[in-house]
Amino acid sequence: MHWLILLAAGAAEVTWAVAMKYSEGFTRLTPSIVTAVFYILSAVLLAAALKKLPLGTAYAMWTGFGIVGTTILGIFLFKEVLNLPQVICIVMIVAGIAGLKLLA
Repeated sequence: MHWLILLAAGAAEVTWAVAMKYSEGFTRLTPSIVTAVFYILSAVLLAAALKKLPLGTAYAMWTGFGIVGTTILGIFLFKEVLNLPQVICIVMIVAGIAGLKLLA
């Protein structure tokens, strides 16, 4: 159950990061509110997951979810482009997240 909470925390992290991009430097009200709400939700869910999960593993996975999720959404929503070294690094992050889950 705590792994699912951690996954939800990662999804909330991606949501606030994307909303922050849409907020245009907090000049647009609705995306700014979404950013604040999901920022807090992400922290609350991470704290709940940390009740049972090891800090280092959970935090690494939470940030990894954020990196991978925002990268993917950046490509689709904002037409961001990755070069080959960036793709390789993202693949290594995904491998690290998988390794942490399998070995934790």
